[in-house]
Amino acid sequence: MAQNNQNGKMSREEAGRKGGETTSKNHDKDFYQEIGREGGQARGNSDGNDDQDGKMSREEAGRKGGQARSRNRKN
Repeated sequence: MAQNNQNGKMSREEAGRKGGETTSKNHDKDFYQEIGREGGQARGNSDGNDDQDGKMSREEAGRKGGQARSRNRKN
């Protein structure tokens, strides 16, 4: 395991990896679709830009996130 500190504390990288793995184990496809949708809504509301700027829609991001998550699930 990656331990960058001499006092045995976990590195930020290791903490992020472990947190991501735990989240992945505790949530399903719908969770990732919902947070993708919410992120897209927050971004859409903050910049006021309604035209297509080459970025995918929040629905598309949520769908893709859920698909990627379901492919990696081991049950």
